[in-house]
Amino acid sequence: RPTQAVCIPAIHLHMTAATMQVSQKDFQKAQEQLKLLKKDPGNETKLKLYALFKQATEGPCNAPKPGMLDFVKKAKWDAWNSLGNLSQDSARQKYAELVASLVSAESASQKKEASPEEGRHDGYETLIVTTKNNITKIMFNRPDRKNAINHQMYREIIKALEEAGKNDSTIAVITGNGDYYSSGNDLNNFANVQPGEMEKMAKDGAVLLKEFVGRFIDFPKPLIAVVNGPAIGICVTVLGLCDLVYASDRATFHSPFSQLGQSPEGCSSYLFPKIMGLAKASEMLLFNKKLTAAEACAQGLVTEVFPDNSFQKEVWARLEAYASLPKNSLAVSKQLLRSMEKEKLHAVNSRECEVLTERWLSDECVNAIVSFFQKKSKL
Repeated sequence: RPTQAVCIPAIHLHMTAATMQVSQKDFQKAQEQLKLLKKDPGNETKLKLYALFKQATEGPCNAPKPGMLDFVKKAKWDAWNSLGNLSQDSARQKYAELVASLVSAESASQKKEASPEEGRHDGYETLIVTTKNNITKIMFNRPDRKNAINHQMYREIIKALEEAGKNDSTIAVITGNGDYYSSGNDLNNFANVQPGEMEKMAKDGAVLLKEFVGRFIDFPKPLIAVVNGPAIGICVTVLGLCDLVYASDRATFHSPFSQLGQSPEGCSSYLFPKIMGLAKASEMLLFNKKLTAAEACAQGLVTEVFPDNSFQKEVWARLEAYASLPKNSLAVSKQLLRSMEKEKLHAVNSRECEVLTERWLSDECVNAIVSFFQKKSKL
């Protein structure tokens, strides 16, 4: 009996120490996971997290009660005080469980966005195309490649725009799946091209690009870009051909053409100086300046910027309201706004593609792209 009396507490103490160690580890991990959440969990949940954190690190509430008019401090104090004598171990555990539930909910939400949806169009591998509530949504869907646009994706975007222009939707929306809107041209389009194939590659690329940009020029309905993250290259230049551009405050806009020995496309050589003035357009198109969302908005390229944590909710509520407007009225009005310049835009597109063909075949461009791949391989 005495031996048992000694052993049982010893085992109990050993298990408690292990539990405490795991609990502390989970608590620290939860703090890191919380920083990675993209969506605001709401004030009520944030108060719970605050209270559990204070209880876990300092124990029961020991701060003086704030005055009634200090609403924020009082709400925090009340949340912490409501935990009473909850042990620090239990508080750590509850904190970790609450964070885990938030991470799980956000992950499920992201999977739902990327999974088959109501009204999903068949026949796409690099895009998710859906029509719902009078909105056709064209979502770039190569998140593992930062939504870089390869040849297949170019063709699928052309197809999606053609279908969206003819179906019963009122407006069309372009956006990206994941952290990026799009990192622009997939430079693997230029990889493994043999010297004897360069001229064919350049000419075929120019034909594809001309048709791609032409679809934006001729699109008959309101076309709205919902820029959820960084945007680079071709997906930036065609923004001038969209009717509205809504951006998250974490979006950036970069067109590093001269860095890659290339030249502007997407009618940006004509539209960007009109939109933002020659000096600002030159800074971006010639000297590779990357714009923040706020800068792009101030210069007229972006219509409005939204906080990232409420971006999707605010923008889609607005788009659904737009999509309830009379469809034919919107289409006719859009065509009136654009018709005067359509011929000019097609001429600009043709000229830009001619110049790009020359650039792609130049030693300067080839060397710049080779240098890019060499730097990338060293990272």
